[in-house]
Amino acid sequence: MSDSIIAVQRLTKQVVDSSGTLTILQDIDFSLKPRESAAIVGASGSGKSTLLSIMAGLDTPTTGAVLLDGQDLFALDEDARAALRAQKLGFVFQSFQLLSNLTALENVMLPLELQGRRDARTQATALLQRVGLGERLRHYPRVLSGGEQQRVALARAFVVRPALLLADEPTGSLDFATGEKVMELMFELNREAGTTLVLVTHDSGIARRCDRQLHIEAGRLRS
Repeated sequence: MSDSIIAVQRLTKQVVDSSGTLTILQDIDFSLKPRESAAIVGASGSGKSTLLSIMAGLDTPTTGAVLLDGQDLFALDEDARAALRAQKLGFVFQSFQLLSNLTALENVMLPLELQGRRDARTQATALLQRVGLGERLRHYPRVLSGGEQQRVALARAFVVRPALLLADEPTGSLDFATGEKVMELMFELNREAGTTLVLVTHDSGIARRCDRQLHIEAGRLRS
């Protein structure tokens, strides 16, 4: 058994349009161990978010493989891939992606309920209190600030104690001060949960806080 929690193996992503074949990612190869953190950095359009989507099994590569805790994501059918993702993976988006018709508490309970957990309410309440939202349990996303919404999103991602957390520009929709607080909270939760963290960021300060920086340049991993 590999000691990597995630392994990206010779991954290439191409798309075909009217102008021909466009190579978005080419021959990407790396692995991360449990508890390791990595920042994916690079210019806009370099392929960072595409790589993160493929690592989550939300997009498919043209060639190559992604092994999540030893299982090849793309050797699984969509249902099995979704089940593995629900068990092993957390995701934090720039745009929060909270369900507007659910309260903060219900948003955080949802992934636990999908796992059939009977302690969903207790666990979700405890984690929302941990991120400083104990007074906001019954509030809907529309009445929460951007920073509060991202803290709900962090609680939702960490409540299942995922082996791997993927974050795509998690402070991109927030002002600097709020973004700093959210990132501090993300790193704290990550240490407490012992999760492997991969985040896409344009912020060099955030990137330097990670164990590794993966520089993507014109679709290639720069050594």
